[in-house]
Amino acid sequence: MGGGLLVAGTTSDAGKSVVTAGICRWLVRQGLKVAPFKGQNMSLNSFVTREGAEIGRAQAMQARAARVEPTALMNPVLLKPGSDRSSQVVLMGKPVGEMSARGYHGGRQKELFAPVLACLEELRRTHDAVICEGAGSPAEINLRRTDIVNMGIARAARLPVVVVGDIDRGGVFAQFFGTTALLAPEDQRLVAGYLVNKFRGDVSLLEPGLAMLDGLTGRPTLGVLPYAHGLGIDEEDGLRVSLRGAVRESVVAPPFGADVLRVAVCAVPLMSNFTDVDALAAEPGVVVRFVDRPEELADADLVVVPGTRGTVRALAWLRERGLAAALARRAAEGRPILGVCGGFQVLGERIEDEVESRAGAVDGLGLLPVRVRFAREKTLARPVGEALGERVEGYEIHHGVADVRGGEPFLDGCRTGAVWGTHWHGSLESDGFRRAFLREVAAAAGRRFVPAPDTSFDALREEQLDRLGDLIEEHADTDALLRLIEKGAPEGLPFVPPGAP
Repeated sequence: MGGGLLVAGTTSDAGKSVVTAGICRWLVRQGLKVAPFKGQNMSLNSFVTREGAEIGRAQAMQARAARVEPTALMNPVLLKPGSDRSSQVVLMGKPVGEMSARGYHGGRQKELFAPVLACLEELRRTHDAVICEGAGSPAEINLRRTDIVNMGIARAARLPVVVVGDIDRGGVFAQFFGTTALLAPEDQRLVAGYLVNKFRGDVSLLEPGLAMLDGLTGRPTLGVLPYAHGLGIDEEDGLRVSLRGAVRESVVAPPFGADVLRVAVCAVPLMSNFTDVDALAAEPGVVVRFVDRPEELADADLVVVPGTRGTVRALAWLRERGLAAALARRAAEGRPILGVCGGFQVLGERIEDEVESRAGAVDGLGLLPVRVRFAREKTLARPVGEALGERVEGYEIHHGVADVRGGEPFLDGCRTGAVWGTHWHGSLESDGFRRAFLREVAAAAGRRFVPAPDTSFDALREEQLDRLGDLIEEHADTDALLRLIEKGAPEGLPFVPPGAP
């Protein structure tokens, strides 16, 4: 049985995903066979494995950090919110139904514990180390009874736990102490130490506080990771992450041609796989921003309508905001629009939905000759094809079935004038196709923009993952992390009662 470690966090977006990826990359560089794991994930950013299973994109990226192929074992339960109170439950990569939060935590979650634990055990049997990521905070005591992703899985598998805190938010000492103190004694015995994330400044000024924290809890801080820009890769907690990581308010790299290219992404409700635009933001001379007002489309050379878990809701939102009318004017003027998955569906003529929204027949924006019918079975695929003379790879995650009735074929969708639509996520990560597409956009927009001839999105991602591995290697106590992975939490860790100071 291979070793393991659980990376928990004091809050959502404390940095669990990137720290887990960094530890995976550092370990694989030490010659170990490593796998990531997250028993239960809640995210609208998902990915399709080669066997056709849907998992969180964060786990797919962590698998890449570990240099292994992602599988459903790495994220056995995925929750995809459809509203504030309900989510689609995806088990072992396949949807098994919609459930309210109360219904899930009231009983269904307990049923999933055995398969989640079995997946972890299988990964530990076949790998030297499994680095697990928690969800939210382990100190969400209202959910502890049904927990299958934080201390529940840690206790069942006897995993040592390292708690990550985001010092850039402030209050990290209180977060570390409070998180530990709220845990039951049996859970506390597994909390082996802390990792400070996103620190700016002189570490020596922090050291007295770290010493006091050790004195109060009996647990060391195993590293202080500096703030690093541009490492919010494929995280799951919402648009705010992408706004920080991918959106350029100014061009970081100078354009290869004479002009920059401006891309506006409609921030539709329940936006899914907004990571599709990361490849555009990686191009020198391309500025990407998320928008929610029609006037923000005025200077855009390309408008992207991204995927969504609520197609009919997104369609209504576009109309209410005045964005639908602005998109129609763009199409009439021959100004480029790209719709991806749910965004492709809203650009069509008609939607028949008795599955997602149960709204029945709804008129689309009518910008593409497409009619969409929602099927109960979800399409999960990894297509390969050709567009604009270039090879393209992508992945599909949708209930909508498109009946294309005209236009030019485009990645199993279609193109009419300067309006493109496809169900394929990830297509813009294919470098040759992305450059060809941007040349077409620039020509239609009248821009003297030239795509950089050597930008490799794959190489940029590898560079980011290596930077994460470097952060762990250079700023964490790697000897202590290895001991935890190999031997578990040390014996005799003290109990920290609430209010102990």
